Amino acid sequence: MTEMTPPPAGPAPGGSAPEPPFLSLHTTVVLLTALVVGLVLGGLTALTGAPIAGAVLAGLTSAGSSVPVLRSLIGGRSR
Repeated sequence: MTEMTPPPAGPAPGGSAPEPPFLSLHTTVVLLTALVVGLVLGGLTALTGAPIAGAVLAGLTSAGSSVPVLRSLIGGRSR
């Protein structure tokens, strides 16, 4: 029977620290919420019978303009 050995505990070989995340949790939540807002508003605009290009523009505009508002509403670091 083969015996499994656990991986070594401790820092990675070479002593390098783990890489920091690409985006912070706050930024990720704000951008994903803006994406959902843009998709919902674009979808609702398309359902009204507006041209698809107009619905896309409405979705993009709403997503872009919601980012600063969401950034201030969703709790980030206190400064």
